[in-house]
Amino acid sequence: MIYIVANIVPILLATLVGLAFGWLYYARFRPGEDDRPTRYSPAFVIAAFVAEFWLTAILAGALILAPAKADAWVMAIGSAVIIWVGFVVPALIVTLGIHRIKARIIAVDCGYWLGMMLLATVVMKAVGLVAPVA
Repeated sequence: MIYIVANIVPILLATLVGLAFGWLYYARFRPGEDDRPTRYSPAFVIAAFVAEFWLTAILAGALILAPAKADAWVMAIGSAVIIWVGFVVPALIVTLGIHRIKARIIAVDCGYWLGMMLLATVVMKAVGLVAPVA
């Protein structure tokens, strides 16, 4: 986990961009809700920050470890999409489906996570990630 410390700036920046994207995204795509502004408790905001930071840190690790078989940006975007398809989408489908959440809302949530992961990838690659010293 030393790579998290070595890459704290790009990970934190990507986390903040992801949270800002979520605020804008859900302001536009809130299916089934009225136009009242959503207020979140401080506990939820902290939990969301920690969760997004952790997901972004894991994504950073995947980007650092991605093999150099293709262009660096292709591998980065591909890594984000593979993690999204392989882990995020199935988890959302199962957990939200168990709660009988409508398919449209599940799709909106899946869309958010794809956007967040792609933005986080672009931010981290643009700022620069460093591999930990062995």
